[in-house]
Amino acid sequence: MRILIAEDEARIARFMERGLKANGYATTVVEDGIAALDLASGGEFDLLILDVGLPRMDGFQVLKALRDMDVQIPILMVTARTGVEDTVQGLESGANDYIAKPFRFEELLARVKLRAREATAGAGAVSADVLTLGDLSLDLRSRIAKCTVDGAPREVELSSREFTMARVFLENPNQVLTRDLLLSKVWGYDYDGASNVVDVYVGYLRGKLGPPRLVTVRGAGYKMVDPAA
Repeated sequence: MRILIAEDEARIARFMERGLKANGYATTVVEDGIAALDLASGGEFDLLILDVGLPRMDGFQVLKALRDMDVQIPILMVTARTGVEDTVQGLESGANDYIAKPFRFEELLARVKLRAREATAGAGAVSADVLTLGDLSLDLRSRIAKCTVDGAPREVELSSREFTMARVFLENPNQVLTRDLLLSKVWGYDYDGASNVVDVYVGYLRGKLGPPRLVTVRGAGYKMVDPAA
């Protein structure tokens, strides 16, 4: 796994680089946002660890530029800012995870390993860009789902959270996913909002993709199935 570290504080960059290399990851470090954007958009890296407070172009601007270019590299935001607004801004703009300074290396490594597992999860995938289960397909580039609902073909646009949740389900077809697991993968470990947010978004997906696709497993969580199977 090739990791791009965008961090202008040399001490922190060295700390992350040494630890990740010791755990078998290939790393490259850049010190400003322009360089981060240039390298991250080139398709050579599997993960971007992106500091918010970068010179020349801050982390939020880099994140927005990458997502506007439809570059879907996983992004772990790192920041000294601890406000909820900053966390929400990063996650809603397309970041995959968020970690606040100061942090222990073990915490960073756990999040990197999670992203690595997600990147190699191939269940239900027919190509690098489309996930399928039965007649449901999810295009990872356009973020559009296609399926049949009540006998009619449907093309569905998903919000950022709906897309991420649908992707998690499609990467784990027919498997029961707990609310805690969905919460950590879709909203991040540090989410401190409404406790029923997972159930709310499952309801949104049912409304768009058809209720039979998402099955409630009482006392355990939810699983996505092929209704025709």
